[in-house]
Amino acid sequence: MNVLGIMSGTSMDGIDLALCSVDQAGENWNVEILKAITLPYNETWRVRLSQLKYQNPEVYARTDVFYGRYLGELAIAFQKETGLPIDLIASHGHTIFHQPQKWITAQVGDGATIYGTSGIPTISNFRRADVAAGGQGAPLVTLGDELLFSEYDACLNLGGFSNVSLKTDSGRLSFDIAPCNIILNRLARERKMKYDEGGKIAEEGSIIYPLLEQLNSISYYRKSAPKSLGREWINKEFWHLVRDYDDQPLEDRMKTLVMHIATQIAVALETHSNKPLEEMNVLVTGGGAFNETLMDYIKSETDSKIVVPDAQMVQYKEAMVFALLGAMRVKNLTNVSGTTTGASRSVIGGSLDGDFSKLL
Repeated sequence: MNVLGIMSGTSMDGIDLALCSVDQAGENWNVEILKAITLPYNETWRVRLSQLKYQNPEVYARTDVFYGRYLGELAIAFQKETGLPIDLIASHGHTIFHQPQKWITAQVGDGATIYGTSGIPTISNFRRADVAAGGQGAPLVTLGDELLFSEYDACLNLGGFSNVSLKTDSGRLSFDIAPCNIILNRLARERKMKYDEGGKIAEEGSIIYPLLEQLNSISYYRKSAPKSLGREWINKEFWHLVRDYDDQPLEDRMKTLVMHIATQIAVALETHSNKPLEEMNVLVTGGGAFNETLMDYIKSETDSKIVVPDAQMVQYKEAMVFALLGAMRVKNLTNVSGTTTGASRSVIGGSLDGDFSKLL
């Protein structure tokens, strides 16, 4: 079947749409990206989504519906532009709240509205069943990593947050490591830039060691995995430390954050992997893979074999995996492993809207 994976990450670079051919052969799955595109957010959507957590319930409900209509319209336009049929939409939505310790995770982009707008069967709300079962609800790509990228010891995603799924002595484990593009982009906006292209700002800086020590001492990094992060955590636990150094050059603050991210990635891999770092092969995807300074620091801190695939896979791997999770949901197959998220059991995650009879 042709599944359109739709992904909007916390860094708010834009909406990823990846139309994938998803086929099952016994216990094996074959997923191929047919066409993919990223549509940047305009300023109106960026501000509305970033401020939604502070709005009243009516504004939240209207945004949920309006954003769902927007995604449905994008799906229709994408189908017309590519000329390829879309059998199923698997939409991650955009996360507004993520506090699994309080049993809360919320992604806007109402699935019923996506279906009503596009006429294409839609699966959404992938995270809630796992959180309800006591899991972190993130990262959810672990099963996809096992099915599609098992030749790698670890799959590292450098998105809004850095997260990893990796092989351990007791099986595959996944968790959020540290904030990544969400904080780097926030600093870049001081120069009216959406992001630090290629890591050029960071490259010119020097590390602020007192700040680095404070960041590395944050209590989250000492918590046992599985664990996950959200915007709320950044605002409460992280950003005030960075702001204390606002009088320091932007280049120095950016370099310090890059070093912090690389350090925490190395610690996470070394702590949880079933192999020494120098024996690991690590697949790296997500927008941060294009940040050359960040990648140089990760390579120097880990000594692992770092594999960066082609640009399409770097950018659309997560949307591709959600396409797979959507196809598995249609077939009533477990698509979220509780052993990797800390849930009491594995679940079949995702809410269904539309007629799925032709896809079974």
